[in-house]
Amino acid sequence: MAAIEHCRLCAQPLFARPLLVQDDMPAAAQGLPTAEGLDADRGVRLALRQCGGCGLAQLDAEPVPYWRDVIRAAGISPEMRDFRLRQFRAWLDGHGLAGRKVLEVGCGRGEYLSLLAEAGADAHGVEHLEASVDACSAAGLSVERGFVDGPETRLAAGPFDGFMILNFLEHIPTAHLTLQGIAANLADGAVGMVEVPNFDMIVDKGLFAEFIPDHLFYFTEGTLRRLLEANGFEVLDCRAEWHDYVLSAIVRKRAPQDLSGLIGCEAALRASFDDFLGRFEPGRVAIWGAGHQALALISLMGIADRVRYVLDSAPFKQGRYTPATHLPIVAPERLLDGEVDAVIVLAASYSAEVVRQIQARHGERFAIARLDDNRLQTVSPEARPC
Repeated sequence: MAAIEHCRLCAQPLFARPLLVQDDMPAAAQGLPTAEGLDADRGVRLALRQCGGCGLAQLDAEPVPYWRDVIRAAGISPEMRDFRLRQFRAWLDGHGLAGRKVLEVGCGRGEYLSLLAEAGADAHGVEHLEASVDACSAAGLSVERGFVDGPETRLAAGPFDGFMILNFLEHIPTAHLTLQGIAANLADGAVGMVEVPNFDMIVDKGLFAEFIPDHLFYFTEGTLRRLLEANGFEVLDCRAEWHDYVLSAIVRKRAPQDLSGLIGCEAALRASFDDFLGRFEPGRVAIWGAGHQALALISLMGIADRVRYVLDSAPFKQGRYTPATHLPIVAPERLLDGEVDAVIVLAASYSAEVVRQIQARHGERFAIARLDDNRLQTVSPEARPC
């Protein structure tokens, strides 16, 4: 098996020195050799490496050939059944998912999918292994054969209001793409349950025999959170479950940030500019300040045709023009020429100081307004010619 040198999920380099090396290990947890196959069976070397970027511990070898197929060796125990049923019901009730469409990714033969339906969900599954899909169909479960390869994957029963992927993500070499694909098949605001083996517990309890080629990734709470947050989800909760063997994360599909408040602020400020500029003839108002905020506001407020020029005390800006709006940038002494009756001060943290300078040099010659808390505040209400 060829070693890899970069993280499968974030592409940053792995630390050169392995965290752990185990030799002559079983080559796979499935497909045990028969008597006829013993001569061909060979142990393999497992090297656990860590990403220097995201911190994720991972095997540096190729995945087992059946990594898309969920194979549970035996039916779930009565204790596990009771735990899952209580867990699923609490999750469904806590997020308003009872009666709504919930997807299990990698549902196997439907062991958990049937419990999800019993707990009250409109349960659907996706599974790659044909025999497992047939078993689900025979049990009356809604299952699509396939695999969530990436964000381009579309499932027939989607979009879903919730999803779960239980002890499967650690098998998937392109787990980041699978998470993106899950997100692409979810309704807005959908929530999910993501569970993986708990690497923190493995380390804390010294469980050195827990490493198998089937599990490419070994997640701590931190690395699981980082993976989920980098691929379309907010993590609402993450905790150890089932005797600490499992990390269980509750996530929500990330929504675009709502910037309607900014749009409202822009509209309010535009009205404030219109009110002040409306008191003067077009071209009888100057702007003080050629910083990035002032330049943006001149454009966003649509006021260039009502402004004579822009004042700025920085010599390297004088003689130039404002980008996009093409107003001349001039020295503060230009105020002595009598071309304007008002000054709007847009000098950011220097605005109060600039107002004092104008008043000290020109008295009440100019009406003055300044930007304060995203509103244009009138400092001197009227121009009073000397």
